Amino acid sequence: MKALNVLLVEDNIQIARQITTFLEGLKCQVDYADRGQTAVSLACDNIYDVVILDLNLPDMDGTAVCRKIKQNASNNAPVLMLTARDAYEDKALGFSVGADDYLTKPFDMRELALRCDVLARRPVQQNARHLKVGRLLIDLNEHSAMVDDAPLKITKTGFDILISVVRSYPQAISKSLLIHQIWGSSPPASNALKSHIYSLRKALEGAFGHNVLLTVNNIGYKLTQLDSDDNSEDNTDES
Repeated sequence: MKALNVLLVEDNIQIARQITTFLEGLKCQVDYADRGQTAVSLACDNIYDVVILDLNLPDMDGTAVCRKIKQNASNNAPVLMLTARDAYEDKALGFSVGADDYLTKPFDMRELALRCDVLARRPVQQNARHLKVGRLLIDLNEHSAMVDDAPLKITKTGFDILISVVRSYPQAISKSLLIHQIWGSSPPASNALKSHIYSLRKALEGAFGHNVLLTVNNIGYKLTQLDSDDNSEDNTDES
């Protein structure tokens, strides 16, 4: 694990000390906040490789803190949420406001460090306005996407789906999580997602020259081969 610049947001002083001591033992630089507003200010004023964010804070809910950091921090650092809330709905809410990973208390410090390292090495380049991976560039403010500087013609829902699968890249995103991120607690007819995926896939295929949006059997969807013109074989189903 490389030395990381970490923002730790945790109001439990004992847990904060344990995490700080462990990460500093791995040569990480750790800044600490026990309030949500302090965390937002630090995230906006500094560059972090990872933000470790507890959901239960005294002044703000962690989901609100995550949303503000994602909207306002210049480098849009990946956010790892820590919480005792282990229900699916709580995790889905965290991901819907921009969280990049989720770890339920109690946890192994080694796993925490491993997840931080993985998040810091993700290939998606992010800032407050753009998501960029390979030949694909998404402008979040303009609600537009481009491949090799050519506009990608997709619907609003297609754009929202694209953001979700890009933020999960190179991992797959589950169908259930994608539906929740796009439509919340009021999902459309069962075949609506499949129709939107089909249209988005065709638009991406036209731009890249090969299929880059794949269906992972019994899981969901993932992007692949975004940085080349190769159309090498993939064993993932495309239906």
